[in-house]
Amino acid sequence: MTEAAIAPAAAPAPLLSVGNLTKAFPIRGGLMKRQIGSVRAVDGVNFDIEPSETFGLVGESGCGKSTTGRCVLRLIEPSSGELRFEGKDVIALSGEGLRALRRDIQIIFQDPYASLNPRMTIGAIIGEALTIHGLAASRQQYEARIVHLLETVGLQADHMTRYPHEFSGGQRQRIGIARAIAVEPKLIICDEPVSALDVSIQAQVINLLEDLQQKFGIAYLFVAHDLSVVEHISRRVAVMYLGRIVETASSRQLYSSPKHPYTEALLSAVPIPDPSVKRKRVRLKGEVPSPINPPTGCHFHTRCPIAKDVCSKEVPPLKASAEGHLVACHFR
Repeated sequence: MTEAAIAPAAAPAPLLSVGNLTKAFPIRGGLMKRQIGSVRAVDGVNFDIEPSETFGLVGESGCGKSTTGRCVLRLIEPSSGELRFEGKDVIALSGEGLRALRRDIQIIFQDPYASLNPRMTIGAIIGEALTIHGLAASRQQYEARIVHLLETVGLQADHMTRYPHEFSGGQRQRIGIARAIAVEPKLIICDEPVSALDVSIQAQVINLLEDLQQKFGIAYLFVAHDLSVVEHISRRVAVMYLGRIVETASSRQLYSSPKHPYTEALLSAVPIPDPSVKRKRVRLKGEVPSPINPPTGCHFHTRCPIAKDVCSKEVPPLKASAEGHLVACHFR
């Protein structure tokens, strides 16, 4: 047997690769509205997403997770870094190339009440993408496709003639999901898709997303602040703090054996329905620093229970602490 025959197969290329992604928003002031500072909402973020994978991105409000998702889709232009989708340089795309990318990458927005045009029927909202990308050759095919999409997400055919105000929040989010899958994307950015919904409806929407993933092989970048939701749906999870990823691991590793002190604090705050289960609560000192003037070194050192002098001087690299488990901490 030749060496080529026994060599291990090469790992498949990631669907999406994010490298050192940065986004800074300018702060303007004075009479001439000159730039007097900036907010680094995303500060050197790195991760990959495999085909048909759900990658969770979690953290407190304002940590930069939604901005990261919108930079991937180019709804917000990154300040620097690298974005590659199926090997293509996303940042270099424009015109028809960017339009083609929008077919492959879709987004589900957080607020189902604000993300649907109240003046358009549900059929027009879902069918707009079909028209833009030329996916329906005739009116009959166009309407049949819309009916199929509505039924796929658990709605009815006659809903296509109604308007958004006639639906509940959960139904509106299903409409948003139908709009996202209309163009058969390879990746969907789920920007806190269940945070505005009741808990019972959240479970239904999460189950729908999982069913669609199994049926169509879609990959998800799942942005959320609810750790219990992310644990249920994600294969791998990254934790963000003040624009930086501080820990990345498989869902099982992260929830059973967190390494970063910030991740430990987040998980200790997750409610447990069983009162007999006791969990040590990790209470962080101080408030979240302002992203306008973040702490030097490790951004978390001002609240960290194990911080030492080096933490305020050097930025800890995201390094492997176990197989597939990365943590940005000098002491873990």
